[in-house]
Amino acid sequence: MAVTPTGKGRSYQYDSQGSFDWEEYLRESEAVPAPQSCFKQSVDPPVNEFKLHQKIEAVDPRNLTSICVATVVGMIGPRIRLRLDGSDNTNDFWRLVDSVDLHPVGYCEKTGKLLQPPLGFCKNPTLWPSFLQKTLTGAERAPEGCFKKEPSTPKTNEFKVGMKLEAVDRKNPQLICPATIGAVRGEEVHVTFDGWRGAFDYWTKRDSRDLFPVGWCALSGHPLQPPGQKGTPQVKSKSREPSVSQSAHSPGNQSNTSKSSSTSSSGPTSPNLPHDRSVSPLQAESPAITVTEPDTSSSTTATDKVTIYVNHNCSCGILLNPKKIEQLPNQFGPGPYQKVLREVIQSCVDCAKHEKQVYNFIQDGSGKIVITANQGNKTHTKRLPPIDKVSDVWRFLEKSLEELGCCENLFASQPLHGFCAQCNKEKKTSSDFKKPLETEEYENRTSINRALKRRWSTDSLENQSQKTLSQQKIRRFSAYDSAEASSTTDTRPPRKLSTDPNDWTIEDVVQYISEVDSTLGTHADAFRKHEIDGGAFMLLNSDMMMKYLGLKLGPVLKLSNIIEKLKGKKSSH
Repeated sequence: MAVTPTGKGRSYQYDSQGSFDWEEYLRESEAVPAPQSCFKQSVDPPVNEFKLHQKIEAVDPRNLTSICVATVVGMIGPRIRLRLDGSDNTNDFWRLVDSVDLHPVGYCEKTGKLLQPPLGFCKNPTLWPSFLQKTLTGAERAPEGCFKKEPSTPKTNEFKVGMKLEAVDRKNPQLICPATIGAVRGEEVHVTFDGWRGAFDYWTKRDSRDLFPVGWCALSGHPLQPPGQKGTPQVKSKSREPSVSQSAHSPGNQSNTSKSSSTSSSGPTSPNLPHDRSVSPLQAESPAITVTEPDTSSSTTATDKVTIYVNHNCSCGILLNPKKIEQLPNQFGPGPYQKVLREVIQSCVDCAKHEKQVYNFIQDGSGKIVITANQGNKTHTKRLPPIDKVSDVWRFLEKSLEELGCCENLFASQPLHGFCAQCNKEKKTSSDFKKPLETEEYENRTSINRALKRRWSTDSLENQSQKTLSQQKIRRFSAYDSAEASSTTDTRPPRKLSTDPNDWTIEDVVQYISEVDSTLGTHADAFRKHEIDGGAFMLLNSDMMMKYLGLKLGPVLKLSNIIEKLKGKKSSH
């Protein structure tokens, strides 16, 4: 397809078939492609023999020790989109057909492993065996021939800065785009996407299956998105101006799919983001992931702008890295309130000691603002709750800081000069409650207890009262006192428990589960460590127990059954 002339130059090149012309692009950008030997990819891309709706067994990307039943819900070239049975489409993920994470149904049975429910299993865990039987009965299972051998790992890191490649856009994982190696660090490389803002770049291991040699898409039949036209294209010889439209070649279809300017239902997107990336018609079964960020257009009024100051001397808690916090700017903004809030919350994730841990503490919702977190080769994405006015910004920010155990003035509407009264007050309060146990370990346990209660709270941002938060804080300290008291040998007989489980202390919970099933008593230390009192116990689900308490499926099923029975007794009263 001919390209549209624009001014002195022209838009990015396409060949006569409508595919992106790498040869011309490399010549004009004076760049070299990374050699095939850099990649953990077969010289000849594997053939995709899967069919839609087939069942397989696959590693849960959010819990790499679990293998789950999955369904093929989409395909592009040699890649398939998978949905774990018992989960929803928000956790779909893509894999190459020669991935070591994929297995035919029956693999776990043959190897003595146990098929697990996915994290966030949508039903009661006690129903998992019957659900598993139902989901596999009569289902089409992918035959052995669909599963290909994974290629070997390159012996050394041969990537060099400036080399070109094709790479998966992890924020829009159905897309593969032209990219450049921006940096090399030991066994890792920094992938930057040509023509797009740095928000889409990422560090990854050199042998990541998300990296491909130049020409892989054309060879495999997978669409290659052209370089972005926002920011400065990485081209030296000619100046370029954005063309009116771009096209992406669809494999198996000689016609081209025009890129839409797609304004999603979630609202307008930033002019600095690739909000107009198109999706191949082959993804009809795999809806596009729309990249949405707050509107940053010049039409924003002054009353819709905010400035959030970073008070570097304030406490950042134990989840954030103080050295990274020190590197943050003195302020975010002034700018559109949604954009500024996103930058602040994303900076919290980026400054975390462990990104996924902080990411889990950030409240999710159905708003326009999207944040991400990296965990190994995985990039996780979530939306924040709707932020419709400036006052919502401050409510959400206050709640997020409280959840992360930070000083409420770390991010504030005014800069602090030197002394922070709130930090000094918290230091005095914590010293009053300090135990022989390390303070950091205590704060970590209370953070998990707080996350349990916050996740299942039905209160909106607007109606959460300070009174409730104060009561929760008092309760956490009471739970801590109970945990400390139980650290010594207690020969007293079991006390009579309250009829309302929400009133139970940590030791009451331990006592109850041990009386119901003596084998559960072995997990008492986990309940004490994470301060699971009655209120938190009644809010536990299988996801939380496996993720935070580290329990295996057997104990989780038993505890879930106990909780359900307690809830039934409470409702009958």
